[in-house]
Amino acid sequence: MTPTTPTARPTLQTLREALPDLNPTMRRVAEAILADPLAAGSASITALAAQADAAPASISRLAARLGYAGFPALRSAIALENGRNAQSEWERDIGSAITPHDSPAEVLDILAGTAARALRDAVEGIDIARVEQAARAIAGAERVHLFGDWGDSVALRELHMRLQRIGVAAWFLEGGPTTLHALTNTLTDRDAVAVLNRSGEDELSTRLLGDARAQGATTIAVHGAPGSPVDERADISIFTGIRNGEVWTHYYSGRASDTLVTSLLWVLVAQFRSADGAERFIDDGTLGKHP
Repeated sequence: MTPTTPTARPTLQTLREALPDLNPTMRRVAEAILADPLAAGSASITALAAQADAAPASISRLAARLGYAGFPALRSAIALENGRNAQSEWERDIGSAITPHDSPAEVLDILAGTAARALRDAVEGIDIARVEQAARAIAGAERVHLFGDWGDSVALRELHMRLQRIGVAAWFLEGGPTTLHALTNTLTDRDAVAVLNRSGEDELSTRLLGDARAQGATTIAVHGAPGSPVDERADISIFTGIRNGEVWTHYYSGRASDTLVTSLLWVLVAQFRSADGAERFIDDGTLGKHP
């Protein structure tokens, strides 16, 4: 068979689609490659032949069938695709700001710079009046209920702890739709419900805000997605100044802005409660100090 020009389609996908039409020997070779493409991209023809219980000539014929001049060309194509897949997965998960080859010191500098830029940008985008309005609602509420799922819970859990330290009757909500729906039936206009949802698309957060609002509770949303369902469902909507992103470095920037907003909320609540009367304050000498 005269070798043809390899298709532009991914090599491994082409090999996978060819499986049903291969003879048993070639199929064993193809399955060995697909089982561990990383090893196949650097293996010798004799090593792959031994693994697949095939003759080296069968591997060469398989390469020609796929359009390659021989196994070295096929192996190079597999190695190149492995590299592209690894880079694609890295960039999809972490982003392009940090590379797999950066030193620990470089990663630290990049993260520090990313956080600094995020905080600077967030300050420009945060509506202070809305944060103040939310803080007053929390300071004046008889009960405060906080909800955030997975990564959205991190900044809210610290806010929960801080509120309790200054005497706010605050609860961090957990559970599924049934549990949260049962809770909303107990709410009144003396309650405040605050949700943090970076994407703004979480169905449970959106439903909680709607149910709580229907009961008369003051609803507060902290988010990274203006115009999202979570944004539109709350009485007081606070954009953290950093939009929700697709990769981890964007996520990292957003989390920095989440913490900035919830920290500002806590300090303002503490100020309002202090101004209302010192007797309402749990002052054990730790206010403003790290635990």
